[in-house]
Amino acid sequence: MKFKQKVTLALAGIALTATNLVAAQTTLLNASYDVAREFYKDYNSAFVAHYKKSAGKDVKIDQAHAGSSAQARAVNDGLEADVVTMNTTTDIEFLAGTGVVAKDWAKRFPGNASPTSSTMLFLVRNGNPKNIKNWDDLIKPGIQVIVVNPKTGGNGRMAYLAAWGYVRKTGGTDAQAAEFVGKLYKNVPILAKGGRDATTVFLQRNIGDVLVTFESEVVSVEREFGAGKVDAVHPSISIVTENPVAVVERTVTKKGTAELAKAYLDYLYSDEAQEIAAKHALRPRSPALLKKYAATFKPIQLFTVSEYFGSLSEAQKVHFNDGGQFDKLYTVR
Repeated sequence: MKFKQKVTLALAGIALTATNLVAAQTTLLNASYDVAREFYKDYNSAFVAHYKKSAGKDVKIDQAHAGSSAQARAVNDGLEADVVTMNTTTDIEFLAGTGVVAKDWAKRFPGNASPTSSTMLFLVRNGNPKNIKNWDDLIKPGIQVIVVNPKTGGNGRMAYLAAWGYVRKTGGTDAQAAEFVGKLYKNVPILAKGGRDATTVFLQRNIGDVLVTFESEVVSVEREFGAGKVDAVHPSISIVTENPVAVVERTVTKKGTAELAKAYLDYLYSDEAQEIAAKHALRPRSPALLKKYAATFKPIQLFTVSEYFGSLSEAQKVHFNDGGQFDKLYTVR
């Protein structure tokens, strides 16, 4: 064989190998909310192994995390995420409204396209020195409350709605709920940008007496900061928060990753994924798993968004859009 032919064959082999490597390393980007960071780290490992076994293909999963609404805006503005996994439906509805995800996204996966749910509770400093037990304690003089800005994160919106709904659930009117929530935000020294930022403010900057956040953040705090730093306080009443998911049609059409993206979100409903979710204090859909992790998912009276707000989209218009109820009761410090 002539030298030139050998070189040509060698180059062809290198090109084929490179092509195979690219094919073997298909990458999927999941744009998600702050507090889900650790869950998806574990879930991604499980999915990669599952996909290799079931489809015979290697895949790499990248994660992008920030406040849920900030993530939705980033995807809308061009972040090439293949899937979005959020903590409020309004953020995905926003993307559906701009054509980035399918208009019928909520029907594409079971359970309103929400494989898990959560609720809002309180994290207090070890020993609960301020004796915080329920929502009424958050409006007492001298109590500093750390929450996420409801305009930048679903964590913040659900905290706001949970407080409002608590008043309604205990027999109060909307006017009384507005007064109560107004008092609560007068005790907020700083609005965090997202769930992880709120935890950082509370634990690293040591600001505040209580952090209102997702139930799942308890596990994250213990992993990152060590057990015994905080106590979890379950209020008597709180809100159901769904964690919706969707395929980003704009991206998967461009990249050819539609099948992989669907498989990634489908697997969230598997027994293995639901078990991982429970270990991260995300409420699984399985009643058996809820019972198995009863020590984590303590009894609490839950209400849904629809009970008092119609829908999250309606709540967005009334409470969180510019000039809405939140702007009326909160004065930027």
